[in-house]
Amino acid sequence: MTSTIAGAVATEIAPIGAPPVPAVLERSRGVVLPTLEEVVASLGEELRTPVEYHLGWRHADGRAARKGGGKFVRPALAVLSAEAAGAPARVGIPGAVAVELLHNFSLIHDDVIDGDTERRHRPTVWAVFGVGTAVIAGDALLALANQILLDLPGAGGRAAARALACTTTALIGGQAEDMAFETRPTVTRDECVAMAVGKTGALLACAASIGVLLAEGDADLYDALTDFGVHLGLAFQAVDDLLGIWGDPARTGKPASSDLRDRKKTLPIALALASGRPEAEELAACLGGADLGEADLVRAAALVEACGGRDGTEEEAARFTASALGALEDVGIPDPTRQELADLAAFLLDRQF
Repeated sequence: MTSTIAGAVATEIAPIGAPPVPAVLERSRGVVLPTLEEVVASLGEELRTPVEYHLGWRHADGRAARKGGGKFVRPALAVLSAEAAGAPARVGIPGAVAVELLHNFSLIHDDVIDGDTERRHRPTVWAVFGVGTAVIAGDALLALANQILLDLPGAGGRAAARALACTTTALIGGQAEDMAFETRPTVTRDECVAMAVGKTGALLACAASIGVLLAEGDADLYDALTDFGVHLGLAFQAVDDLLGIWGDPARTGKPASSDLRDRKKTLPIALALASGRPEAEELAACLGGADLGEADLVRAAALVEACGGRDGTEEEAARFTASALGALEDVGIPDPTRQELADLAAFLLDRQF
């Protein structure tokens, strides 16, 4: 899988192989984290504790932890989008904080919805603090995300707040579709893609373009970076779908075959069920049966692969990646920023099994 997707970005980024951690991630963390800390500190202690635990800033017992909490990809995209418009990195900071808060709102709520007890190799917020606390902690992050943009003066802040609101609507709609898919016997490839546009593509599109709005930049640049983000999100979701079946729990932080266990109709499964191959009928019966044991999960994963679900999803991920990079070709972006966007795309998609 990795080699297939890496091939799509090889023309933009040399050398072949696992890309190094892009410098822009650490650079953006350095400029964005102080503001993110300040915003989170505005919460009352009852909410601040579970939020800081989720972000990796505290242990479950409240002790301070070395700040982790994810790769900071979305804030980096926001910073780069401001720089793409010719503005300094600081212009993108409010957008970077807002999209990171929105992202973590969705993660906390997703863990409740899916009943997941582990994220980033430690218990989820609801598993530690309870469902009620997790729900309102997520709500608090969403409120803060909107507030930081609404507090900005000028047209750029209003446009960014509007974009974040539309993104939130799309994200929630995508999550609702994803949940509905679980009870449907079949889902088409196009339905999977449309769901992923909302669930994953919308947020990455917002992150990749919100800096242009804050900088009051060119509309064509905004459209190009939005297109880049949507297709990057689709590629990311395709890779995530592969990891949801064949990912190593030690790397993903989730149980093996978690998507099969939860009966999610992800892209590999949709492609497999629609393949017309003899194994597709057995797969449908397997997924429609009683609770799946470990042997059933192993068999179901093998059937998805036999029906072409794995190969087909790898090919889709490569196509989406090529489309994302293609969106950057015909628009005026400083060459260093263009390269950093391409490097970030490669890093985001190169997740090992």
